[in-house]
Amino acid sequence: MAAEGKRNTRQRDVIVDIFFERGVDGHLSLQELLDLVQEVEPGVGFATVYRTMKLLTDAEVAHERRFVEGQTRYELADFGEHHDHLICTRCGHILEFEDPTIERRQREIASDLGVRITHHRHEIYGVCVDLDACNRRLESASA
Repeated sequence: MAAEGKRNTRQRDVIVDIFFERGVDGHLSLQELLDLVQEVEPGVGFATVYRTMKLLTDAEVAHERRFVEGQTRYELADFGEHHDHLICTRCGHILEFEDPTIERRQREIASDLGVRITHHRHEIYGVCVDLDACNRRLESASA
């Protein structure tokens, strides 16, 4: 961020460190990230987390995603293979997956229709089959 003319502060460093540490495992909302950051740096406010994530998305280090609940979530930019998402409409659990067959088929369909794909997002919505795990996630989210 210093290269972008933004000075690094301890608060911003903590936010970035935690995002990189936890962003690998999932998709964090601003509130979830704030809660994690405040465990380390209690004085950090929501606006600081928001501005830091804006810098990361502008730098294409993070991606904003809006899934079923309408809440913005952030994930690390995928510098490797493109991935897609399965989202539970009940508990909000998000699973990432990669499937070369799906990717190839999408390219074939686009080509058949005379379209050159520049980018895409593939999201599949459903309900967790393991209702016990789904209920535990719902309970922990409301705690």
